[in-house]
Amino acid sequence: MNDILHERTIRLIGKQAMKILMDKKVVLIGLGGVGSYVLEALARAGIGNLVLVDYEKIEESNINRQILALHSTIGMLKTDAAYIRVKDINPGINVEIHNIFVTKSNIGEIIPDNTDYVIDAIDSIQSKIDIIRYSKNKGINIISCMGTGNKVDNTGFKITTIDKTDTCPLARKVRKILTSEGIKDVEVLYSTCTNLVNDSNIISSISYVPSVAGLMIAGHVIRKMINL
Repeated sequence: MNDILHERTIRLIGKQAMKILMDKKVVLIGLGGVGSYVLEALARAGIGNLVLVDYEKIEESNINRQILALHSTIGMLKTDAAYIRVKDINPGINVEIHNIFVTKSNIGEIIPDNTDYVIDAIDSIQSKIDIIRYSKNKGINIISCMGTGNKVDNTGFKITTIDKTDTCPLARKVRKILTSEGIKDVEVLYSTCTNLVNDSNIISSISYVPSVAGLMIAGHVIRKMINL
Protein backbone atom coordinates (compact mmCIF):
# COMPACT_ATOMS: atom_id res chain seq x y z
CA MET A 1 0.00 0.00 0.00
CA ASN A 2 1.25 3.46 -0.93
CA ASP A 3 0.59 5.27 2.36
CA ILE A 4 1.60 8.66 0.96
CA LEU A 5 -0.72 8.39 -2.05
CA HIS A 6 -3.64 7.34 0.14
CA GLU A 7 -2.69 9.26 3.29
CA ARG A 8 -5.73 11.55 3.37
CA THR A 9 -8.12 8.70 2.57
CA ILE A 10 -6.62 6.46 5.26
CA ARG A 11 -7.03 9.26 7.80
CA LEU A 12 -10.72 9.33 6.92
CA ILE A 13 -11.68 5.66 6.61
CA GLY A 14 -8.76 3.78 8.21
CA LYS A 15 -6.19 1.30 6.90
CA GLN A 16 -8.48 -1.72 7.05
CA ALA A 17 -11.11 -0.08 4.86
CA MET A 18 -8.35 1.07 2.51
CA LYS A 19 -7.12 -2.51 2.16
CA ILE A 20 -10.67 -3.63 1.40
CA LEU A 21 -10.96 -1.10 -1.43
CA MET A 22 -7.64 -2.22 -2.85
CA ASP A 23 -8.92 -5.80 -3.03
CA LYS A 24 -12.20 -4.91 -4.77
CA LYS A 25 -13.00 -5.39 -8.45
CA VAL A 26 -15.38 -2.97 -10.14
CA VAL A 27 -16.67 -3.28 -13.70
CA LEU A 28 -17.49 0.15 -15.15
CA ILE A 29 -19.46 0.09 -18.38
CA GLY A 30 -19.55 3.46 -20.14
CA LEU A 31 -16.83 6.11 -19.96
CA GLY A 32 -18.78 9.20 -21.02
CA GLY A 33 -20.06 12.17 -19.04
CA VAL A 34 -21.13 10.06 -16.06
CA GLY A 35 -18.75 7.12 -16.35
CA SER A 36 -15.59 9.17 -16.71
CA TYR A 37 -16.28 10.88 -13.38
CA VAL A 38 -17.12 7.55 -11.76
CA LEU A 39 -13.74 6.35 -12.98
CA GLU A 40 -11.90 9.39 -11.65
CA ALA A 41 -13.33 8.94 -8.16
CA LEU A 42 -12.77 5.17 -8.05
CA ALA A 43 -9.16 5.49 -9.17
CA ARG A 44 -8.34 8.25 -6.69
CA ALA A 45 -10.11 6.38 -3.87
CA GLY A 46 -7.84 3.37 -4.38
CA ILE A 47 -10.05 0.68 -5.93
CA GLY A 48 -7.51 -1.99 -6.78
CA ASN A 49 -9.05 -3.69 -9.80
CA LEU A 50 -10.98 -2.00 -12.60
CA VAL A 51 -12.59 -3.45 -15.71
CA LEU A 52 -13.40 -0.60 -18.11
CA VAL A 53 -15.77 -0.99 -21.04
CA ASP A 54 -16.62 1.38 -23.89
CA TYR A 55 -16.54 1.20 -27.68
CA GLU A 56 -16.39 4.87 -28.69
CA LYS A 57 -13.61 7.29 -29.55
CA ILE A 58 -13.30 10.71 -27.96
CA GLU A 59 -14.80 13.50 -30.05
CA GLU A 60 -14.48 17.27 -29.74
CA SER A 61 -18.15 17.51 -28.73
CA ASN A 62 -17.33 15.41 -25.64
CA ILE A 63 -15.07 18.08 -24.15
CA ASN A 64 -17.92 20.02 -22.53
CA ARG A 65 -18.70 17.22 -20.05
CA GLN A 66 -16.29 14.25 -20.13
CA ILE A 67 -13.16 14.32 -18.01
CA LEU A 68 -11.26 12.07 -20.44
CA ALA A 69 -12.00 14.43 -23.33
CA LEU A 70 -9.28 16.97 -24.09
CA HIS A 71 -7.98 18.39 -27.33
CA SER A 72 -4.98 16.12 -26.83
CA THR A 73 -7.16 13.00 -26.59
CA ILE A 74 -9.53 13.61 -29.52
CA GLY A 75 -9.60 10.49 -31.69
CA MET A 76 -8.39 8.16 -28.94
CA LEU A 77 -10.45 5.21 -27.83
CA LYS A 78 -12.07 6.11 -24.52
CA THR A 79 -10.77 2.88 -23.04
CA ASP A 80 -7.19 3.77 -23.99
CA ALA A 81 -7.50 7.30 -22.60
CA ALA A 82 -9.01 5.85 -19.42
CA TYR A 83 -6.20 3.32 -19.01
CA ILE A 84 -3.54 6.01 -19.36
CA ARG A 85 -5.28 8.33 -16.90
CA VAL A 86 -5.84 5.65 -14.27
CA LYS A 87 -2.23 4.49 -14.46
CA ASP A 88 -1.07 8.10 -14.12
CA ILE A 89 -3.22 8.49 -10.99
CA ASN A 90 -2.17 5.18 -9.44
CA PRO A 91 0.18 2.81 -11.31
CA GLY A 92 -0.70 0.05 -8.84
CA ILE A 93 -4.29 -0.34 -10.03
CA ASN A 94 -4.97 -3.44 -12.13
CA VAL A 95 -6.82 -2.22 -15.22
CA GLU A 96 -8.49 -4.40 -17.85
CA ILE A 97 -10.12 -2.72 -20.86
CA HIS A 98 -12.72 -3.92 -23.37
CA ASN A 99 -13.27 -1.79 -26.45
CA ILE A 100 -16.67 -3.25 -27.32
CA PHE A 101 -20.39 -2.52 -27.35
CA VAL A 102 -22.07 -4.61 -24.67
CA THR A 103 -24.61 -7.17 -25.84
CA LYS A 104 -26.28 -10.19 -24.31
CA SER A 105 -23.79 -12.46 -26.10
CA ASN A 106 -20.59 -10.84 -24.77
CA ILE A 107 -21.52 -9.82 -21.21
CA GLY A 108 -19.99 -12.99 -19.80
CA GLU A 109 -16.62 -11.98 -21.26
CA ILE A 110 -16.81 -8.56 -19.58
CA ILE A 111 -18.15 -9.24 -16.09
CA PRO A 112 -16.08 -11.85 -14.19
CA ASP A 113 -17.81 -13.95 -11.55
CA ASN A 114 -15.57 -12.41 -8.86
CA THR A 115 -16.78 -8.87 -9.60
CA ASP A 116 -17.72 -6.91 -6.48
CA TYR A 117 -19.76 -4.21 -8.23
CA VAL A 118 -21.01 -3.44 -11.73
CA ILE A 119 -21.63 0.19 -12.64
CA ASP A 120 -23.74 0.80 -15.73
CA ALA A 121 -23.23 4.28 -17.18
CA ILE A 122 -24.43 3.74 -20.75
CA ASP A 123 -27.39 5.07 -22.74
CA SER A 124 -28.60 1.97 -24.61
CA ILE A 125 -31.79 0.67 -23.00
CA GLN A 126 -31.38 -2.86 -24.32
CA SER A 127 -27.79 -3.09 -23.09
CA LYS A 128 -28.84 -1.73 -19.69
CA ILE A 129 -31.47 -4.42 -19.39
CA ASP A 130 -29.00 -7.11 -20.46
CA ILE A 131 -26.38 -5.90 -17.96
CA ILE A 132 -28.88 -5.67 -15.10
CA ARG A 133 -30.39 -9.08 -15.85
CA TYR A 134 -26.97 -10.75 -16.07
CA SER A 135 -25.71 -9.16 -12.85
CA LYS A 136 -28.85 -10.02 -10.90
CA ASN A 137 -28.76 -13.62 -12.13
CA LYS A 138 -25.13 -13.89 -11.03
CA GLY A 139 -25.80 -12.25 -7.67
CA ILE A 140 -23.39 -9.40 -8.43
CA ASN A 141 -24.05 -5.93 -6.99
CA ILE A 142 -25.05 -3.41 -9.66
CA ILE A 143 -26.05 0.23 -9.89
CA SER A 144 -27.45 1.64 -13.11
CA CYS A 145 -27.46 5.30 -14.11
CA MET A 146 -30.66 6.67 -15.59
CA GLY A 147 -30.93 9.86 -17.65
CA THR A 148 -28.69 12.84 -16.90
CA GLY A 149 -28.99 14.65 -20.22
CA ASN A 150 -31.19 17.61 -21.21
CA LYS A 151 -31.03 19.03 -17.67
CA VAL A 152 -29.46 22.15 -16.14
CA ASP A 153 -30.29 21.32 -12.50
CA ASN A 154 -27.84 18.97 -10.78
CA THR A 155 -29.50 19.04 -7.37
CA GLY A 156 -32.22 16.46 -7.94
CA PHE A 157 -30.24 13.23 -8.21
CA LYS A 158 -31.28 10.36 -5.97
CA ILE A 159 -30.11 6.79 -5.48
CA THR A 160 -32.89 4.32 -4.88
CA THR A 161 -34.33 1.17 -6.45
CA ILE A 162 -35.85 1.23 -9.93
CA ASP A 163 -39.38 0.61 -8.63
CA LYS A 164 -39.26 3.88 -6.65
CA THR A 165 -38.25 6.14 -9.54
CA ASP A 166 -40.40 8.84 -11.10
CA THR A 167 -40.02 11.84 -13.43
CA CYS A 168 -37.12 10.38 -15.46
CA PRO A 169 -38.22 9.20 -18.95
CA LEU A 170 -35.35 6.69 -19.21
CA ALA A 171 -36.12 5.23 -15.78
CA ARG A 172 -39.75 4.84 -16.82
CA LYS A 173 -38.79 2.75 -19.85
CA VAL A 174 -36.29 0.62 -17.92
CA ARG A 175 -38.70 0.16 -15.02
CA LYS A 176 -41.45 -1.09 -17.34
CA ILE A 177 -39.22 -3.75 -18.87
CA LEU A 178 -37.70 -4.89 -15.58
CA THR A 179 -41.08 -5.02 -13.87
CA SER A 180 -42.39 -7.29 -16.63
CA GLU A 181 -39.53 -9.65 -15.78
CA GLY A 182 -40.15 -9.42 -12.04
CA ILE A 183 -36.98 -7.41 -11.36
CA LYS A 184 -37.55 -4.51 -8.96
CA ASP A 185 -34.71 -4.28 -6.44
CA VAL A 186 -32.11 -2.73 -8.75
CA GLU A 187 -30.11 0.23 -7.46
CA VAL A 188 -30.29 3.22 -9.77
CA LEU A 189 -29.36 6.86 -9.82
CA TYR A 190 -32.00 9.08 -11.37
CA SER A 191 -32.98 12.74 -11.43
CA THR A 192 -36.19 14.19 -10.07
CA CYS A 193 -35.60 17.32 -12.15
CA THR A 194 -37.47 17.85 -15.41
CA ASN A 195 -35.72 18.18 -18.74
CA LEU A 196 -35.03 21.66 -20.06
CA VAL A 197 -35.25 20.33 -23.63
CA ASN A 198 -36.77 17.14 -25.00
CA ASP A 199 -34.92 16.31 -28.20
CA SER A 200 -34.76 12.53 -28.55
CA ASN A 201 -32.29 12.68 -31.44
CA ILE A 202 -29.47 14.58 -29.73
CA ILE A 203 -28.99 14.53 -25.95
CA SER A 204 -27.96 17.95 -24.68
CA SER A 205 -25.72 18.27 -21.65
CA ILE A 206 -23.61 20.65 -19.57
CA SER A 207 -20.44 20.15 -17.55
CA TYR A 208 -21.78 20.08 -14.00
CA VAL A 209 -24.74 17.70 -14.35
CA PRO A 210 -23.36 14.28 -15.42
CA SER A 211 -20.25 14.87 -13.32
CA VAL A 212 -22.35 15.13 -10.15
CA ALA A 213 -24.16 11.92 -11.08
CA GLY A 214 -20.87 10.12 -11.62
CA LEU A 215 -19.40 11.24 -8.31
CA MET A 216 -22.57 10.27 -6.46
CA ILE A 217 -22.48 6.78 -7.95
CA ALA A 218 -18.80 6.35 -7.09
CA GLY A 219 -19.39 7.50 -3.54
CA HIS A 220 -22.33 5.15 -3.12
CA VAL A 221 -20.36 2.15 -4.39
CA ILE A 222 -17.31 2.93 -2.26
CA ARG A 223 -19.40 3.36 0.91
CA LYS A 224 -21.29 0.13 0.25
CA MET A 225 -18.07 -1.84 -0.20
CA ILE A 226 -16.63 -0.67 3.12
CA ASN A 227 -19.98 -0.57 4.95
CA LEU A 228 -20.02 3.17 5.64
